[in-house]
Amino acid sequence: MTEAATAAGPVDSGPTAGERFINGILPENPIYRQLLGMCPTLAVTGGMQPAMTMTGGVLFVLVCANVIVSLIRGLLKPHLRILVFTLTIATFVTIVDRFLAAYMYQMSKQLGPYVPLIIVNCLIISRCEVCASKQSVRVALADAVGQSIGFGLALASIASVREILGSGTWFGMRVLPAAWPEWVIMVLPPGAFITLGLLMGLVNWYVDRRQPSRR
Repeated sequence: MTEAATAAGPVDSGPTAGERFINGILPENPIYRQLLGMCPTLAVTGGMQPAMTMTGGVLFVLVCANVIVSLIRGLLKPHLRILVFTLTIATFVTIVDRFLAAYMYQMSKQLGPYVPLIIVNCLIISRCEVCASKQSVRVALADAVGQSIGFGLALASIASVREILGSGTWFGMRVLPAAWPEWVIMVLPPGAFITLGLLMGLVNWYVDRRQPSRR
């Protein structure tokens, strides 16, 4: 390897940008397939508004962290890489937290400690380790967007079921008749586990059916 290549960072290897993007949506969906980021998934999916706010925060942090880590991948030291990942993520999480506190105060109060917990979200740290620290900025960006879309779709599907059945609303707008009985359990912690388990089983069944049978 030449000195120029070494200075620019490790040789890019692995899936292409398109593959990283597509994989993040369903084949490697962070919630349904990788089981990452379970804490916010269970905590903020009682309604669509907090779920989508969390998705926006994760998208911003993941994109920024992946890009920064990819840019400095040639400087990373093996024994310090997790520390660098965490400090990089913490910087952008602080931006998100302060933005919500300044411009979306009620939502910031509703999300509570789950925004700062993005710092230790296994989804973001794993993408820095698996992709950004090994591949180009273009691939890291595609990976971040794909994983964020997959994360958002998972949160949206869980939050839709819980909010509609639990409150009769969607994004705060009533979609079920007032006489429809509300399943209060769906907006409580047990409803999060029930909905996650059922939707995860449905996604895995769908993915398995699309794979060619093994003889």
